[in-house]
Amino acid sequence: MKNIFRLAFVLLAVVSIFSCATSKGMRRHEVRPISRDLREKGTRTAAELAAFFMANEPGADRDEVARLAALYVKESGIEGINSDCAFAQMCHETGFLKFGNLVVKEMHNYAGLGAMNAENPGEWFETEELGVRAQIQHLKAYAYPEGTPLHNELVDNRYKWVKKGSATTIFELAGRWAGDKEYGEKLDRILKRMEEFEVGQSW
Repeated sequence: MKNIFRLAFVLLAVVSIFSCATSKGMRRHEVRPISRDLREKGTRTAAELAAFFMANEPGADRDEVARLAALYVKESGIEGINSDCAFAQMCHETGFLKFGNLVVKEMHNYAGLGAMNAENPGEWFETEELGVRAQIQHLKAYAYPEGTPLHNELVDNRYKWVKKGSATTIFELAGRWAGDKEYGEKLDRILKRMEEFEVGQSW
């Protein structure tokens, strides 16, 4: 009788473990939404942004990516810009830091500012920090109305050319930041991947 009870107990334990494992395996990862509004606060930490980037470009320099992610969170927070959107824009504009078009890595130009043709390849910035800052300031020029002050010294030479408050979402950047009519959708696709990304998962 004792052996029967012992066997029943073991079977129940095995079933319980299997059920838990199956439940965890079937449980869908909860999608954490990201606002497409440039004026909203980003929801991803610098570590999460860096992890997302490395999952998409495993051969990238981890230290560089970590520095940039931290800068995007910091500079966006200072100017009231959505750091998730700004980071996604960098991923799109640089091809996840592979560059390859007019802009080269040494320019620290992470959003193609001023890049038009061979004679006008884009703006140069001395450091990563200034390059990120210029991008954030340029986004702020689009996102906020005339008269909204910057909190850091202006480093974006093209800030004055932007019609202030003309693009408050990533979708409204299409035809303004870039001539590409699908520009907003392209940023949106990266943000959707960022929403579904779970730190620690394999991609």
